[in-house]
Amino acid sequence: MPKRKAAIAVGGVAALGAAALLLPNANASQDRNDAAAGGTADAKTLKAGDASDLAAQLQKILGDAFAGSYYDSGKQQLVVNVVSGDNNVIVQAKKAGAVVRQVENSTAELASAARTLKTKATIPGTSWAVDPRTNKVLVTADSTVTGAKWNRLQSTVQSLGSGVATLKKSSGTFKTFVSGGDAIFSQVQGGNVRCSLGFNVTASDGSPAFLTAGHCGVAAKEWSDSETGQPIATVDQATFPGEGDFSLVKYNDPNTQAPSDVNTGNGQTVQINQAADATVGETVFRMGSTTGLHDGQVTGLDATVNFQSETDPNGVDTVTGLIQTNVCAEPGDSGGSLFTQDGSALGLTSGGSGDCTSGGETFFQPVTTALQATGATLGGGDQAGAGGEAGAGAGDQAGAGDQAGAGDQAGAGDQAGAGDEAGAGDQAGAGGDQIGGGADPSGAAGDQSGAGAADDGSSAADDGSSAQTGGH
Repeated sequence: MPKRKAAIAVGGVAALGAAALLLPNANASQDRNDAAAGGTADAKTLKAGDASDLAAQLQKILGDAFAGSYYDSGKQQLVVNVVSGDNNVIVQAKKAGAVVRQVENSTAELASAARTLKTKATIPGTSWAVDPRTNKVLVTADSTVTGAKWNRLQSTVQSLGSGVATLKKSSGTFKTFVSGGDAIFSQVQGGNVRCSLGFNVTASDGSPAFLTAGHCGVAAKEWSDSETGQPIATVDQATFPGEGDFSLVKYNDPNTQAPSDVNTGNGQTVQINQAADATVGETVFRMGSTTGLHDGQVTGLDATVNFQSETDPNGVDTVTGLIQTNVCAEPGDSGGSLFTQDGSALGLTSGGSGDCTSGGETFFQPVTTALQATGATLGGGDQAGAGGEAGAGAGDQAGAGDQAGAGDQAGAGDQAGAGDEAGAGDQAGAGGDQIGGGADPSGAAGDQSGAGAADDGSSAADDGSSAQTGGH
């Protein structure tokens, strides 16, 4: 594959409407009024990445007393929850530079609540994840959860106790967001499948490859960078549903030079220099060709999502271990890049509810987990080593997943037939309209309403509007 094509197959082609990417303090005040944080004079001022590292260290030090943590982006401090009244434990955490908050629910208690939800309330259109800011399990039901299903979910949550879990309704419907980003296409029976490339990587055998969503890799085997073009890459591994939503796709040409960056449009890119674990409270960015660049905050880790199976009306595709955020997304964004302003790769767009007008919840596959599972390293060529180190180091924080205990739900979904997602073209019509409706390719509205693709991505947008008949 020509080097030029490899260069456009990273991240997103939509307009850089989100000026927040270029503003160092963008969204810094979103968490300013979090009364639970309560900074201290001894607490260190930290970047989100450093806060994540400190949280991993304190989790080891505090042991069972550790009950989660989050990043107060307004004060730039790490807040650590502890359940022990042992002054020595509190002193240790404070000396390390964290804000310490005593809470009621331990990690084990919250994990137990998540297991109960798995057993009694694995219902299509539901999700749950630990919210360290409230020290509770946040349970969300989409608009399809009504009648007996809602009653079952509500009674299960109530049985956990008022201080353990909270339940909220989402106005949208949980679905996978296929299409988007720097678009990749596949021809399958029943139409075209369109997804988004997440990050370029180097496979364990040294060959060039990229990561995208697992439901994309299950849907189709061969992928092109244009709607009617010849395949340029072939799926090597794919996981969906179950313990994640990620695919490793190898370029057919072993000489492909695939850059480690995210194309944010208008000739601008963000260099991706490491893989990192997400931290609750940190500001993140998502790129996709349907809706452009959007930012928001991480709201939960190790989230479990129960998608309605697209092949079995009575089935459920359960995916565990995801990052939950309030960043919007729409059909056309699946597989796309979730990253930080300083160039850390965090996630691959999986699915969620809502849209970029009304908002909603969006879930992402952690990049560190995908790298570990596939044996790949971030970046291409001589950048692979750095990505490998980052991916390996992030493993230390795997304990954060214990908060939700949702990992037990792996495989609860019905694996059959995600490949027939090409038939989900009805969703894609909306995505296609949004691409085709691309207004001013250089305007600030680009990040506001999915207003469409940039000049440099207009061809991809044009392709997408017709490809949406089978879009995901």
